[in-house]
Amino acid sequence: MFAPFYTNFGRFITLGKNVFINHACSFLDMGGITIEDNVLIGPKVNLITENHPADPIDRRALITKPILIKRNAWLGANCTILPGVTVGENSIVAAGAVVSKDVPDNTVVGGIPAKFIKLIITN
Repeated sequence: MFAPFYTNFGRFITLGKNVFINHACSFLDMGGITIEDNVLIGPKVNLITENHPADPIDRRALITKPILIKRNAWLGANCTILPGVTVGENSIVAAGAVVSKDVPDNTVVGGIPAKFIKLIITN
């Protein structure tokens, strides 16, 4: 892990083996963040497990949902993973993407909001 690294708690983050986290990442982890083995995380990546209700009356409430980053995933620079998202095994999230839905195994996604770009062919 390269410094600086930002988190609001840190105790709700679980890291697998051989995880690389580049500099200036921010993990809001109250909902739980699990990062499996051999994951690569680029600089300035945001993992956000917390949100607020849309209803103005309830907006000060906090809604949390866990994030799961599966084995061998690669999160490109400055991407954002939103609450409740699972990034599939071997998948790539392109730099700058905002991911609001699950990413299937062996796929590349990118854009705002992130959309399917292509399959990754594994040997």
